[in-house]
Amino acid sequence: MAAPTSPTREMLNSARESEFFEWLKRVRRRIHEYPEVAFEEFNTSELIRLELDSLGIKYRWPVATTGVVASVGSGVQPWFGLRADMDALQVQELVEWEHKSKIKGKMHACGHDVHVTMLLGAAKLLQTRRHKVKGTVKLVFQPAEEGYGGAYHMLKDGGLDKIQAILGLHIAPEMPTGEIGSRPGSMLASSGRFVAIIKGKGGHAAWPLDTRDPIVAASFAILGLQQLISRETDPLTARVITVGFIEASQAANVIPETVRFGGTFRCTTTEGSFYLKQRIKEVIETQAVVHRCSASIDFMEEKMRPYPSLVNDEEMYEHGKRVGESLLGEANVNVIPRSMGAEDFSFYAEKMAAALFMIGTKNETNKMRNHLHSPYLFVDEDVLPIGAALHAAVAISYLDSGVVVEELLVRRPRIEWLLV
Repeated sequence: MAAPTSPTREMLNSARESEFFEWLKRVRRRIHEYPEVAFEEFNTSELIRLELDSLGIKYRWPVATTGVVASVGSGVQPWFGLRADMDALQVQELVEWEHKSKIKGKMHACGHDVHVTMLLGAAKLLQTRRHKVKGTVKLVFQPAEEGYGGAYHMLKDGGLDKIQAILGLHIAPEMPTGEIGSRPGSMLASSGRFVAIIKGKGGHAAWPLDTRDPIVAASFAILGLQQLISRETDPLTARVITVGFIEASQAANVIPETVRFGGTFRCTTTEGSFYLKQRIKEVIETQAVVHRCSASIDFMEEKMRPYPSLVNDEEMYEHGKRVGESLLGEANVNVIPRSMGAEDFSFYAEKMAAALFMIGTKNETNKMRNHLHSPYLFVDEDVLPIGAALHAAVAISYLDSGVVVEELLVRRPRIEWLLV
């Protein structure tokens, strides 16, 4: 006699049914063909709402301009959140396939089309089991993860009020389909950006004595920034400063009046990022003065809000891990190393019990170059039912287990410089 199927495995079997799987692929491909960047996800948001309407799921909209927060279950506490980000990147897709992006210069190069589809799949699975949900599952469709802090704005608009815990899934193109990975505690770095303008006095390259050369000042400043890592950082502490662009004159025989450059700084602790921010400002301004120039530095807190470091709640991580092992087998649930990448899911982790899991999308038979933010990113769509089932199973089992405790309602205090 065959062993009974566990509720978690039954969820995955439902998601893999032919009709369900074909629906998932259709949804994902529609989103992929028409990518929209941060806070412009109007068509994506409309597609989500139409699918929710067809399922009879109520939702709040708009939240943070284009965001949607839907509810499945009784409506009473506890509330558990599942999150998917919606925005694309300004990347020209270079993969030739039937459903290639139809919008020039824009592409879902970070898999957010997959994230949205998996969460819609979870919505469908949960809605068919809504009378068994012991509480409420909140489905969070979030705009503007790519550098604009959409999660912060979702919180600011009250879209996640009263949610005690939340799970996020993010594709991992280097990980085989059917595997997931995460880690307890610190997982991703904090991330900030800066743009500096050094102003001097321009002139002809043949008479530098009549100028105040901002290129020399910028060069010393950029070299000085690297010493913040090599000479002011504990070698056992992970920090990064990268200058990604420099703009000056286009003429070889002209000393320009201004130089503009900028980049990113990252750290595994929010406090470390606060220190780097202070020192970046001091180094650039001081080097400008040394070379008889002036400097201004913009950390773009309003336009591209800095992200805190992502620290997974250990109980939430353990819960996701147990469900993943039940769904996929212990061998397919991995502890992954920390990364200097950043994710605005970290804003949620400061407010509630949160865990982000990476989910593999690599088909071993596919030789495509699969990297996040690459124009060649190509996703194995077999991940869609896996992600849908994992979302739904984590939510239902969390609410079934009654793991919500009072202490989870009180999270770490925010670091003010990140949120002003």
